[in-house]
Amino acid sequence: MSAVLETTRFGSGKEVARVEDPALLAGKGQFTDDVAPAGQLHVVFARSPHAHARIVSIDTASALAVPGVVAVFTGADLAQAGVKPMPTVVPFKRPDGSDVVSAPRRALAHEKVRFVGEPVAMVVAESRHAAQAGVEALMVDYEELPSVTDTAGALRPGAPKVVDGLPDNIAAVARHGDAAATDAAFKKAAVRVAVDIVNQRVAPTPIEPRTVLADFDGKRLTIRLSSQMPSGVRTSVCDAMGLNPDDVRVVVGDVGGGFGMKTGAYPEDLAMAYAARALKRPLKWRAERLEEFLSAVHGRDVVSHAEMALDASGKVLAVRVKAVGNTGAYATGTGILIPLVIGPWVTTSIYDIPLIDLDLTAVMTHTNVIGAYRGAGRPEAIYQIERLMDAAARELQLDPAELRRRNMIQPNQFPYTNPMQQVYDCGEFEKILDQGLKLADWNGFAARRAASERRGLLRGRGIATFLEWTSGMAYEERVTVTVTPDGMIEVCSAVQQMGQGIATSLAQLAVDVFQVPIDRIRVVMGDTDRNNGFGSAGSRSLYIGGSAVHVASKKTIDEARTLAAEALEAPAADIEYKAGRFSVTGTDLGIGLFELAGKQKDERIFVDANNTVGGPSWPNSCHVCEVEIDPDTGKVDVVAYASVNDIGRVVSPQIARGQVEGGAVQGIGQALCEKVSYDAETGQALSATFMDYAMPRVDGFLHFKTEFDTSVPGKSNVLGAKGVGELGTIGATPAVVNAVIDALDHAGQGRKAEQVQMPLTAERVWRALHGDYDPAPLKD
Repeated sequence: MSAVLETTRFGSGKEVARVEDPALLAGKGQFTDDVAPAGQLHVVFARSPHAHARIVSIDTASALAVPGVVAVFTGADLAQAGVKPMPTVVPFKRPDGSDVVSAPRRALAHEKVRFVGEPVAMVVAESRHAAQAGVEALMVDYEELPSVTDTAGALRPGAPKVVDGLPDNIAAVARHGDAAATDAAFKKAAVRVAVDIVNQRVAPTPIEPRTVLADFDGKRLTIRLSSQMPSGVRTSVCDAMGLNPDDVRVVVGDVGGGFGMKTGAYPEDLAMAYAARALKRPLKWRAERLEEFLSAVHGRDVVSHAEMALDASGKVLAVRVKAVGNTGAYATGTGILIPLVIGPWVTTSIYDIPLIDLDLTAVMTHTNVIGAYRGAGRPEAIYQIERLMDAAARELQLDPAELRRRNMIQPNQFPYTNPMQQVYDCGEFEKILDQGLKLADWNGFAARRAASERRGLLRGRGIATFLEWTSGMAYEERVTVTVTPDGMIEVCSAVQQMGQGIATSLAQLAVDVFQVPIDRIRVVMGDTDRNNGFGSAGSRSLYIGGSAVHVASKKTIDEARTLAAEALEAPAADIEYKAGRFSVTGTDLGIGLFELAGKQKDERIFVDANNTVGGPSWPNSCHVCEVEIDPDTGKVDVVAYASVNDIGRVVSPQIARGQVEGGAVQGIGQALCEKVSYDAETGQALSATFMDYAMPRVDGFLHFKTEFDTSVPGKSNVLGAKGVGELGTIGATPAVVNAVIDALDHAGQGRKAEQVQMPLTAERVWRALHGDYDPAPLKD
């Protein structure tokens, strides 16, 4: 089969059947819970029923007496055995200049619990039923203490303290920009607008809950789990238990969704590792959905007051933000970096805004830990600037698209350094805007609004034009390539599949270089004995991991060319490669790639390659949404959604489209229905089941119009690619909320409509239509 035909059918840029799907559709996928070694024991965790309490005592005798129970471990046991707390290392300070202080986050809580659902003990038994019975028999005596769950409330004088000995609940603070220059810009501005924002706490809720299988053979610990970062889990286990990396192997098979929730190690992972070594038996724990709502990391939870200053023509002069981000009970590095650094990096988005003043605080509360959730900081920051843009357009009586156009960074300004000193390499934002407006039929909206009104419905239109930072701050990736005489090319990467189809994209990139059918490419991931790297997060898998695949594949061809020259007794310069075969130029002499592998001493061609990209990629988009509102009930329906996305080179069109649209559904979910709630008095979780936590459903909006512009390749990597995994989530939330506010404004609420807060449930929208709004979250 010709090289041209193979790359035409299966190479990058083509829609191909996903290589992951045959096994999954046939029920032959291998998720962690599908693996059940002989002698496997089962684990159930006992969890705190209190938001804040002192652990007075734990009596394990009754639990150990339950038939089938093998062992019970407590936080005291693990502390005595030397299992270390999980570290918090971030380059930030508290308001007094002291270092960040967090309570020790242990594998099992010791002495105190700090949120409902925190693991306190683990029961190991011959069956899940016996382990659960053991947990129910466990006697834990608590002394309940006052708690605080509200983000802004944690700052109030006299609020219950999360960390003993601290004068307040502040974990860290940061100040970015030029406060004096920003203040001067606001004083001379012709127009000033402000919005108060609650970016509510949400739960990632992947379809597959966390699952861990830990086994110790007397020499090595093997941990199989559902994770986006196998190497990171290994590092955390080794650090907590004083082990060398060679002592631990982490294996990840199929993963049923991650969305940032499965990055890094959890306390339960460390507890499982310890118990497996202690008992020398394979142990399995599979979280129940209730446990996931209570203890798998949540996302967002930032309240802010944001202001924008503009001149009379609509040019933005400065942006000022005061924001408080909730870290939860433990101030993790991720929980601090997201609101204090990562989100602020894109504060000014695609707009040429010269001045910022960001006053940011990370605060601890008696709630579950905040971590990465699809977008991790960028959705919060983009939501702020896009809300401000619409508020300013309303004040200036300008078309919101026109106001954005007047402030966009122009192509001749690249490379462009924003006020957070982030350097954008390229972009044609106005062109993306024009394509987005055309795709959405922006100018035909008035007729559609009139049609909705004839049916008794309100109609609103919202827009978001934006970019995002990608990479996860890890720019290097390692890939190994192994060519074997059985006709297979194995590509081993440390990025991780989690349902997004990355194996297909990597295989297509390998096809580009090797010019063989895609079924000759086998992509291997998720095994720290085979490869180690950062993993998959921050929309980095394709542009960083894929670049490494491209470089390693090219290196394989180059090294194989030298071997072919030796086998064919010809100069390497005379050897050409096409469609899996080397030949001597101008002759019929040649040798196949796979035949060549069989002639090597170890019957393979093996290449190990590292590649480092030049920095972040900056994908950007224009998203336009239209909604209809039933004024009698407040119910909101998304009735149109169009987006044009610049992700540079598109390797797998159907996967890229799925990423944008799937992400948009999650963004719509936050805008309209999702919210993790805690009782203010008791700290109890009020939304810990799917009966209480509302997610967008399949019978909701499905009719996306999604297009890509590939005319501006990214400059940071050899592929010219940009990240895509989080774009939809980032753009959808402000586009939907702006559309609802537009409808409320048109219904007579005017500027007051800007006070509405997410999630825009039917009740909340109905109240807004009657002038009833929630109070501002931050008050001086």
